[in-house]
Amino acid sequence: FIAMAIKIKTPEEIELIRKSCELLSNTLAEVAKILKAGATGVEMDKFAEEYIKSHGGHPSFKGYNRYPASLCISMNDEVVHGIPKTDVFKDGDIISLDCGVYMNGYHGDMAYTFGIGNVRADILQLMRVTKEALYLGIEQAVAGKRTGDIGFVIQDYCERQHPYKCVRELVGHGVGKTLHEDPQVPNYGRKGDGQKLPENCVIAIEPMINLGKRDVYTKRDNWTIATQDGSPSAHFEHTVVVKPGKAEILSTFEGIEKAVAENGDLVKI
Repeated sequence: FIAMAIKIKTPEEIELIRKSCELLSNTLAEVAKILKAGATGVEMDKFAEEYIKSHGGHPSFKGYNRYPASLCISMNDEVVHGIPKTDVFKDGDIISLDCGVYMNGYHGDMAYTFGIGNVRADILQLMRVTKEALYLGIEQAVAGKRTGDIGFVIQDYCERQHPYKCVRELVGHGVGKTLHEDPQVPNYGRKGDGQKLPENCVIAIEPMINLGKRDVYTKRDNWTIATQDGSPSAHFEHTVVVKPGKAEILSTFEGIEKAVAENGDLVKI
């Protein structure tokens, strides 16, 4: 990997990315209202695509490197990039929804992992820790810090303080006119390593954390990435702006978590 120039966004560009993230956050909140046992990934995907388009956006993922859907729906041992299927969601499943919205020339990117019904306690704890690790990583997304500072705190929290493993083959990334820009933002690393983060660069931070070993493989569909040992994996992601002192989060889980609290099929974490 060769470090490339990081694109610094103007205030106007940041506002456009914020608008994409607002629609994105609302989309996942609306999906969370109808996510339940007996539903299918194909149904969720169709709903999300229609919602995004009806509000003036375009699903970032659809057609990206020929990806066939608007949502990535990864279940249980699937880490990321799961293609929506007709299989029904069942009690005890965990479902990672990853989505992007493209609007006014700019992308937003976020992900949230949901639990349906009676999810095992150890899996719920994995989900909580992964989400907490995301916010610890965001605390490091300040001007002058480096990508390794973000990766270090995520890895330290998940692997040293808890018995989990960070996926290394997949990383966070810059976000802007294209869905994936520099810098790459790994979920592991050492303090002081990596590219320096300039003020007003926009990045997606997205811990992907496994209950078992960190090893992953790609399924036969050439998209879905799953854990080699079959252990569950959780994934949470926000789009943030690097600022002096404290990062600004452009996406929000607020609407999602309100929907989860009101949806009797989903479990709060």
